[in-house]
Amino acid sequence: MRRYLIAGLLVWVPLGITIWVLHFLLSTLDQTLLLLPETLRPEHFGYRIPGLGVLLAFVILMGTGILAANFFGQRLIRLWEAVLGRIPFVKSIYSSVKQVSDTLLSDTGNAFRKALLVQFPHENSWTIAFLTGAPAADVARHLDEDHVSVYVPTTPNPTSGYFIIVPRSRVRDLDMSVEEALKYVVSMGVVMPRGSPVPPRAAAGVREPEPRASIAAPSARN
Repeated sequence: MRRYLIAGLLVWVPLGITIWVLHFLLSTLDQTLLLLPETLRPEHFGYRIPGLGVLLAFVILMGTGILAANFFGQRLIRLWEAVLGRIPFVKSIYSSVKQVSDTLLSDTGNAFRKALLVQFPHENSWTIAFLTGAPAADVARHLDEDHVSVYVPTTPNPTSGYFIIVPRSRVRDLDMSVEEALKYVVSMGVVMPRGSPVPPRAAAGVREPEPRASIAAPSARN
């Protein structure tokens, strides 16, 4: 009986969560209909069309993207940003959010450059991290050797995590894409990256030798 109950949960839990997330997104996007005058909303004509707000949100996003991609649209956006930049409290919020969104969503952004293995939260514990760049110059001059900036995501929600700076010689390069590493983190280690089966010795609990760092070690100090 317990086996059948678990089998039923394995079918309905992911399906139910998926339906709940889709319903939440559709309900939220339907609120964009409030941007229309009341006389143009479907309720004014005596009927309601679920999901119409999603279509309206898509049209707004596409129209904004087309406007932002041409010369006049870019000048308009720069003017808008200049106005926001003169408002003290709004300026700090808008500039911070824009920098993060430009990094994450832009085609040329390098938010997560590579998947790494780092020791965290203590020396004998390893976790998945993502290379984000190098420390700022003012930070690097206080460090004894070459360091890298990495982001350590939490699981199952990778949008929260820790920004840490570690020695380059203490990280391990992983042969998996950023997308595969994110799935690995979100699934709490259950979904293995493709083409990376668990080695038989590791599955049996046999400890493997510590891998050598694939990222070049720092040069000798002067």
